Amino acid sequence: MNTIDIQGLDKSFGSVKALDRLDLTVAPGEVRGFLGPNGAGKSTTIRVLLGLLRADAGTARLFGGDPWATPVSLHRRLAYVPGDVALWPNLTGGEAIDYLSRLRGKPDQRRKAELLDRFELDPTKKARTYSKGNRQKVALVAAFASDAELFILDEPTSGLDPLMEAVFTQHVRELKAQGTSILLSSHILSEVEKVCDTVTIIRAGRAVESGTLSSLRRLTRSRVVAVVPQYDGSLDAHDGVHGLEVEIVDGGTRMSFDIDDAASGDVLAGLARIGVTSLTATPPSLEDLFLRHYGDEIAESEPAR
Repeated sequence: MNTIDIQGLDKSFGSVKALDRLDLTVAPGEVRGFLGPNGAGKSTTIRVLLGLLRADAGTARLFGGDPWATPVSLHRRLAYVPGDVALWPNLTGGEAIDYLSRLRGKPDQRRKAELLDRFELDPTKKARTYSKGNRQKVALVAAFASDAELFILDEPTSGLDPLMEAVFTQHVRELKAQGTSILLSSHILSEVEKVCDTVTIIRAGRAVESGTLSSLRRLTRSRVVAVVPQYDGSLDAHDGVHGLEVEIVDGGTRMSFDIDDAASGDVLAGLARIGVTSLTATPPSLEDLFLRHYGDEIAESEPAR
Protein backbone atom coordinates (compact mmCIF):
# COMPACT_ATOMS: atom_id res chain seq x y z
CA MET A 1 0.00 0.00 0.00
CA ASN A 2 1.33 3.44 -0.97
CA THR A 3 1.77 6.06 1.74
CA ILE A 4 0.23 8.61 -0.63
CA ASP A 5 -2.03 7.52 -3.47
CA ILE A 6 -3.71 10.17 -5.63
CA GLN A 7 -5.64 9.09 -8.71
CA GLY A 8 -7.47 11.32 -11.21
CA LEU A 9 -7.75 14.26 -8.81
CA ASP A 10 -9.78 17.28 -9.98
CA LYS A 11 -10.27 20.58 -8.19
CA SER A 12 -11.65 23.83 -9.52
CA PHE A 13 -12.13 27.27 -7.99
CA GLY A 14 -14.90 28.83 -10.02
CA SER A 15 -13.74 28.88 -13.62
CA VAL A 16 -10.12 28.14 -12.66
CA LYS A 17 -9.12 24.47 -12.83
CA ALA A 18 -6.41 23.98 -10.22
CA LEU A 19 -6.06 20.19 -10.56
CA ASP A 20 -6.76 18.27 -13.74
CA ARG A 21 -6.88 14.47 -13.35
CA LEU A 22 -3.69 14.49 -11.28
CA ASP A 23 -1.96 11.20 -10.45
CA LEU A 24 0.67 11.11 -7.70
CA THR A 25 2.01 8.35 -5.46
CA VAL A 26 4.59 8.07 -2.68
CA ALA A 27 5.64 4.54 -1.69
CA PRO A 28 6.76 3.63 1.84
CA GLY A 29 10.32 4.90 2.33
CA GLU A 30 10.24 6.96 -0.88
CA VAL A 31 11.32 10.60 -1.14
CA ARG A 32 9.37 12.17 -4.00
CA GLY A 33 9.99 15.62 -5.35
CA PHE A 34 6.89 17.53 -6.43
CA LEU A 35 7.97 20.19 -8.90
CA GLY A 36 6.22 23.06 -10.56
CA PRO A 37 6.15 26.86 -10.53
CA ASN A 38 3.82 28.87 -8.33
CA GLY A 39 0.25 28.32 -9.48
CA ALA A 40 0.86 24.86 -10.95
CA GLY A 41 -1.31 23.14 -8.32
CA LYS A 42 1.22 21.87 -5.78
CA SER A 43 -0.25 23.57 -2.71
CA THR A 44 -3.81 22.70 -3.75
CA THR A 45 -2.77 19.05 -3.95
CA ILE A 46 -1.28 19.22 -0.46
CA ARG A 47 -4.38 20.88 0.98
CA VAL A 48 -6.50 18.05 -0.41
CA LEU A 49 -4.08 15.53 1.14
CA LEU A 50 -4.34 17.26 4.50
CA GLY A 51 -8.14 17.26 4.41
CA LEU A 52 -8.31 21.06 4.17
CA LEU A 53 -9.98 20.98 0.76
CA ARG A 54 -12.42 18.54 -0.75
CA ALA A 55 -11.65 17.34 -4.27
CA ASP A 56 -14.27 17.64 -7.00
CA ALA A 57 -13.40 14.24 -8.44
CA GLY A 58 -10.82 11.47 -8.13
CA THR A 59 -9.37 9.97 -4.97
CA ALA A 60 -6.69 10.98 -2.45
CA ARG A 61 -5.50 8.49 0.14
CA LEU A 62 -3.03 8.70 3.05
CA PHE A 63 -1.98 5.33 4.49
CA GLY A 64 -5.03 3.95 2.69
CA GLY A 65 -7.40 6.34 4.52
CA ASP A 66 -9.51 9.25 3.30
CA PRO A 67 -8.01 12.54 4.58
CA TRP A 68 -11.36 14.32 4.25
CA ALA A 69 -13.26 11.68 6.27
CA THR A 70 -10.64 10.80 8.93
CA PRO A 71 -8.17 13.70 9.18
CA VAL A 72 -7.43 13.49 12.93
CA SER A 73 -6.14 9.91 12.99
CA LEU A 74 -4.15 10.43 9.80
CA HIS A 75 -2.56 13.67 11.00
CA ARG A 76 -1.09 11.85 14.01
CA ARG A 77 1.04 9.86 11.53
CA LEU A 78 2.39 12.79 9.50
CA ALA A 79 4.24 16.06 9.89
CA TYR A 80 3.56 19.06 7.67
CA VAL A 81 5.74 22.12 7.03
CA PRO A 82 4.24 24.94 4.94
CA GLY A 83 6.22 27.52 3.02
CA ASP A 84 4.79 30.44 5.00
CA VAL A 85 4.65 29.71 8.73
CA ALA A 86 2.30 31.67 11.01
CA LEU A 87 2.90 31.38 14.77
CA TRP A 88 1.17 32.54 17.95
CA PRO A 89 2.88 35.90 18.54
CA ASN A 90 2.94 35.73 22.34
CA LEU A 91 4.37 32.21 22.57
CA THR A 92 8.10 31.64 22.54
CA GLY A 93 9.59 29.54 19.76
CA GLY A 94 10.13 26.69 22.23
CA GLU A 95 6.53 26.81 23.42
CA ALA A 96 5.27 26.75 19.84
CA ILE A 97 7.48 23.75 19.08
CA ASP A 98 6.21 21.90 22.17
CA TYR A 99 2.59 22.61 21.29
CA LEU A 100 3.00 21.46 17.68
CA SER A 101 4.93 18.37 18.78
CA ARG A 102 2.25 17.33 21.29
CA LEU A 103 -0.29 17.12 18.47
CA ARG A 104 1.49 13.90 17.47
CA GLY A 105 2.23 12.58 20.95
CA LYS A 106 4.89 13.21 23.57
CA PRO A 107 7.72 15.38 22.17
CA ASP A 108 11.28 14.03 22.20
CA GLN A 109 13.15 16.67 24.20
CA ARG A 110 16.61 15.31 23.36
CA ARG A 111 15.90 15.39 19.64
CA LYS A 112 14.35 18.82 19.96
CA ALA A 113 17.46 20.20 21.68
CA GLU A 114 19.69 18.70 19.00
CA LEU A 115 17.60 20.25 16.23
CA LEU A 116 17.54 23.66 17.93
CA ASP A 117 21.32 23.55 17.96
CA ARG A 118 21.60 22.41 14.34
CA PHE A 119 19.21 25.07 13.08
CA GLU A 120 20.73 27.73 15.39
CA LEU A 121 17.35 28.78 16.75
CA ASP A 122 16.90 30.61 20.06
CA PRO A 123 13.70 29.07 21.55
CA THR A 124 13.35 31.68 24.30
CA LYS A 125 12.34 34.55 22.02
CA LYS A 126 8.73 35.47 21.36
CA ALA A 127 7.42 34.39 17.98
CA ARG A 128 6.50 37.96 17.10
CA THR A 129 10.22 38.85 17.09
CA TYR A 130 11.17 36.11 14.64
CA SER A 131 12.14 36.71 11.04
CA LYS A 132 10.52 34.63 8.30
CA GLY A 133 13.52 32.30 8.32
CA ASN A 134 13.27 31.74 12.09
CA ARG A 135 9.53 31.06 11.86
CA GLN A 136 10.38 28.45 9.24
CA LYS A 137 12.93 26.92 11.60
CA VAL A 138 10.25 26.57 14.31
CA ALA A 139 8.08 24.51 11.96
CA LEU A 140 11.03 22.40 10.79
CA VAL A 141 12.22 21.63 14.33
CA ALA A 142 8.67 20.73 15.44
CA ALA A 143 8.26 18.41 12.45
CA PHE A 144 11.68 16.78 12.58
CA ALA A 145 11.45 16.22 16.36
CA SER A 146 8.44 13.95 15.79
CA ASP A 147 8.27 10.26 14.93
CA ALA A 148 6.08 10.89 11.89
CA GLU A 149 5.80 8.19 9.24
CA LEU A 150 5.28 10.77 6.50
CA PHE A 151 6.64 14.28 6.05
CA ILE A 152 4.79 16.65 3.71
CA LEU A 153 7.08 19.59 3.03
CA ASP A 154 5.68 22.48 0.98
CA GLU A 155 8.50 24.90 0.03
CA PRO A 156 10.11 24.11 3.42
CA THR A 157 13.30 26.17 2.99
CA SER A 158 11.51 29.43 2.18
CA GLY A 159 13.36 32.20 4.02
CA LEU A 160 16.34 30.06 5.07
CA ASP A 161 19.88 31.13 4.27
CA PRO A 162 22.19 28.76 2.32
CA LEU A 163 23.79 27.38 5.49
CA MET A 164 20.42 26.42 6.98
CA GLU A 165 19.32 24.99 3.62
CA ALA A 166 22.33 22.65 3.88
CA VAL A 167 21.27 21.64 7.41
CA PHE A 168 17.77 20.91 6.10
CA THR A 169 19.15 18.81 3.24
CA GLN A 170 21.30 16.77 5.60
CA HIS A 171 18.39 16.04 7.90
CA VAL A 172 16.18 14.94 5.01
CA ARG A 173 18.94 12.57 3.94
CA GLU A 174 18.98 11.13 7.46
CA LEU A 175 15.22 10.60 7.38
CA LYS A 176 15.59 8.99 3.96
CA ALA A 177 18.20 6.58 5.35
CA GLN A 178 15.71 5.59 8.06
CA GLY A 179 13.11 4.67 5.42
CA THR A 180 10.77 7.60 6.07
CA SER A 181 8.32 8.66 3.35
CA ILE A 182 8.64 12.29 2.24
CA LEU A 183 6.77 14.46 -0.26
CA LEU A 184 8.92 17.51 -0.99
CA SER A 185 7.10 20.21 -2.92
CA SER A 186 9.45 22.84 -4.31
CA HIS A 187 10.37 25.01 -7.23
CA ILE A 188 14.06 24.89 -6.20
CA LEU A 189 15.40 22.24 -8.55
CA SER A 190 18.76 21.77 -6.84
CA GLU A 191 17.02 21.12 -3.51
CA VAL A 192 14.94 18.31 -5.00
CA GLU A 193 17.84 16.85 -6.95
CA LYS A 194 19.97 16.46 -3.81
CA VAL A 195 17.55 14.31 -1.81
CA CYS A 196 14.76 12.82 -3.92
CA ASP A 197 14.46 9.29 -5.34
CA THR A 198 11.64 10.16 -7.70
CA VAL A 199 10.17 13.31 -9.19
CA THR A 200 6.77 14.39 -10.44
CA ILE A 201 6.57 17.57 -12.52
CA ILE A 202 3.17 19.26 -12.51
CA ARG A 203 1.89 21.72 -15.08
CA ALA A 204 -1.56 23.33 -15.04
CA GLY A 205 -2.71 20.84 -12.42
CA ARG A 206 -1.62 17.73 -14.31
CA ALA A 207 1.47 15.53 -13.93
CA VAL A 208 3.50 15.88 -17.13
CA GLU A 209 6.54 13.79 -16.12
CA SER A 210 6.97 11.27 -13.32
CA GLY A 211 9.64 8.73 -12.49
CA THR A 212 13.09 8.16 -11.02
CA LEU A 213 15.77 10.77 -11.57
CA SER A 214 17.75 8.40 -13.79
CA SER A 215 14.75 7.60 -16.00
CA LEU A 216 13.81 11.27 -16.36
CA ARG A 217 17.36 12.24 -17.26
CA ARG A 218 17.21 9.85 -20.18
CA LEU A 219 14.49 12.05 -21.64
CA THR A 220 16.93 14.93 -22.11
CA ARG A 221 20.30 15.28 -23.79
CA SER A 222 23.77 15.44 -22.32
CA ARG A 223 26.16 18.25 -23.20
CA VAL A 224 29.51 17.23 -24.70
CA VAL A 225 32.55 19.44 -25.21
CA ALA A 226 35.52 17.77 -26.90
CA VAL A 227 38.84 18.94 -28.31
CA VAL A 228 40.27 16.94 -31.22
CA PRO A 229 43.40 17.55 -33.36
CA GLN A 230 41.29 18.04 -36.49
CA TYR A 231 37.57 17.56 -37.07
CA ASP A 232 36.67 15.45 -40.11
CA GLY A 233 32.96 16.34 -40.38
CA SER A 234 31.80 12.85 -39.42
CA LEU A 235 29.21 14.08 -36.92
CA ASP A 236 27.58 16.73 -39.13
CA ALA A 237 24.71 14.49 -40.21
CA HIS A 238 24.48 12.23 -37.15
CA ASP A 239 20.87 11.90 -35.93
CA GLY A 240 21.91 11.77 -32.28
CA VAL A 241 23.96 14.97 -32.35
CA HIS A 242 22.24 18.35 -31.95
CA GLY A 243 23.47 21.93 -32.12
CA LEU A 244 27.02 21.06 -33.18
CA GLU A 245 29.41 24.00 -32.94
CA VAL A 246 33.00 23.76 -34.19
CA GLU A 247 35.72 26.24 -33.25
CA ILE A 248 39.44 26.33 -33.97
CA VAL A 249 41.42 26.71 -30.73
CA ASP A 250 45.01 26.39 -29.64
CA GLY A 251 45.88 22.73 -29.85
CA GLY A 252 43.12 21.65 -32.22
CA THR A 253 39.38 21.95 -32.79
CA ARG A 254 36.79 22.31 -30.05
CA MET A 255 33.40 20.68 -30.65
CA SER A 256 30.36 21.46 -28.54
CA PHE A 257 27.03 19.65 -28.97
CA ASP A 258 24.08 17.98 -27.27
CA ILE A 259 23.77 14.23 -27.58
CA ASP A 260 20.92 11.75 -27.22
CA ASP A 261 21.75 9.10 -24.65
CA ALA A 262 20.99 6.32 -27.14
CA ALA A 263 23.66 7.69 -29.50
CA SER A 264 26.39 8.31 -26.93
CA GLY A 265 28.28 5.06 -27.49
CA ASP A 266 28.47 5.50 -31.26
CA VAL A 267 29.40 9.19 -31.06
CA LEU A 268 32.07 8.74 -28.40
CA ALA A 269 33.57 5.86 -30.37
CA GLY A 270 33.74 8.16 -33.40
CA LEU A 271 35.50 10.82 -31.36
CA ALA A 272 37.99 8.25 -30.11
CA ARG A 273 38.84 7.36 -33.72
CA ILE A 274 39.53 11.03 -34.48
CA GLY A 275 41.72 11.30 -31.40
CA VAL A 276 40.37 13.22 -28.40
CA THR A 277 42.74 15.42 -26.41
CA SER A 278 40.08 16.51 -23.90
CA LEU A 279 36.46 15.60 -23.27
CA THR A 280 33.73 16.67 -20.84
CA ALA A 281 30.23 15.21 -20.82
CA THR A 282 27.60 16.80 -18.55
CA PRO A 283 24.45 14.76 -17.85
CA PRO A 284 21.13 16.60 -17.98
CA SER A 285 19.88 18.16 -14.77
CA LEU A 286 16.37 18.54 -13.42
CA GLU A 287 16.57 22.14 -14.61
CA ASP A 288 16.92 20.92 -18.20
CA LEU A 289 13.85 18.76 -17.77
CA PHE A 290 11.94 21.55 -16.07
CA LEU A 291 12.70 23.98 -18.88
CA ARG A 292 11.46 21.41 -21.36
CA HIS A 293 7.96 21.90 -19.93
CA TYR A 294 8.11 25.55 -18.86
CA GLY A 295 10.62 27.12 -21.26
CA ASP A 296 7.87 28.63 -23.40
CA GLU A 297 6.33 30.41 -20.39
CA ILE A 298 9.75 31.73 -19.34
CA ALA A 299 10.38 33.02 -22.85
CA GLU A 300 6.99 34.77 -22.91
CA SER A 301 7.69 36.45 -19.57
CA GLU A 302 11.01 37.93 -20.73
CA PRO A 303 10.86 41.53 -21.96
CA ALA A 304 11.19 42.09 -25.67
CA ARG A 305 14.53 43.39 -26.87
